[in-house]
Amino acid sequence: MTHLPFGNSTSFIVKAFGNVHHDVAIVLGSGLGGFTKHLSDKAVLKTNEIADYPHSTVPGHIGEIVSGSSASKRVLAFSGRVHYYETGSTIDAAVTAIISHQLGVKNIILTNAAGILNGKFAPGDLMLIKDHINFTFRNVLLDLKMKMPKDMNPIYSEELARRTLKTARDNGIGLKSGIYLGLTGPSYETSAEVKFYRSLSVDAVGMSIIHEATFARAVGMGVLGISCLTNYSTGITSKRLSHQEVAKIGKKVDKKFSLLLSKLVELI
Repeated sequence: MTHLPFGNSTSFIVKAFGNVHHDVAIVLGSGLGGFTKHLSDKAVLKTNEIADYPHSTVPGHIGEIVSGSSASKRVLAFSGRVHYYETGSTIDAAVTAIISHQLGVKNIILTNAAGILNGKFAPGDLMLIKDHINFTFRNVLLDLKMKMPKDMNPIYSEELARRTLKTARDNGIGLKSGIYLGLTGPSYETSAEVKFYRSLSVDAVGMSIIHEATFARAVGMGVLGISCLTNYSTGITSKRLSHQEVAKIGKKVDKKFSLLLSKLVELI
């Protein structure tokens, strides 16, 4: 196994939280950090206090790591992430998954805010990520000089997906299912790009998750992806896109999003 980065960060986190076992890691995307309010017995670390940890500069990404309990499970929650476009590093973009792996976490739930490509979906919908297309054209495993698994399919755990769909049904939570397209960002897509992406039969588009999911799957973690659909992509409506609108929708869905995550944690 290749020597992984962020060893100092991992050691810092272990020292701060104690040598506690976490049942699951959850990465909370733009406007979705409210889930941590539902955790008990919490310890909180600011990421800007952690040695060698890359810092997020995006509004809506608080920059905290929370160790807390939900039901009888221990959760490692990353409130905010670093995007590829912020540092130009796929490794920085995968820091949540790398540290989770080094801490011995076996399952990771990756969440984000995403734009809508599928006209049947609407702002405020939650979407289970069945699979993704990597339009960043970068592979974090190459950048880490890791041995490349010949078969990465499926990247997203089918067992965790089944549990998630059942949990949503059992709790009356609407949950769509679709394909996610990952881009580098930071700019929103042009109308022409959106028209092209829709021709690929993908359902949502965003600027995260790809590198975290790829690394996590490569090291044998169970990976689950959930997008909060916050806006129609450019050209689908005449409304201008803004990060403020993304954060606003994230807060609007907080109740059902947090309920879904809480119920999922119980099953992992």
